[in-house]
Amino acid sequence: MVSKDQGIGGAILAVCVIVAVVYAVLAIFPGWFSGILNADGATIRLYMVLILVSIAFIAILAIGAWIGWTMATTPPPKPIEEITTEIEEKKEEPKAEEPAKQAEMPATEDKTAQKKKK
Repeated sequence: MVSKDQGIGGAILAVCVIVAVVYAVLAIFPGWFSGILNADGATIRLYMVLILVSIAFIAILAIGAWIGWTMATTPPPKPIEEITTEIEEKKEEPKAEEPAKQAEMPATEDKTAQKKKK
């Protein structure tokens, strides 16, 4: 069974392959479609370039708009001073807990030593 994402991906793949094949055929043999499109080969090639350049230009503008939207809606990062103080605080916390652990360890060792003596 194919998941929804895999199905959409397969459909996108199929559409892209079909468009690429049709574009290649029109670029190499524009005369085949001259009767259907009522235009000569040079006009078909001109429109193909126009369409391709227009799509590429719109895609570049869309990527730029997406980058701008992401930058505009992303909150600014924390200043480095805050990050370094957080790191220093995290380093100091384990030092405060270590003496408590050391105090507990001899007590557990004494219990195991008492069990061995019995």
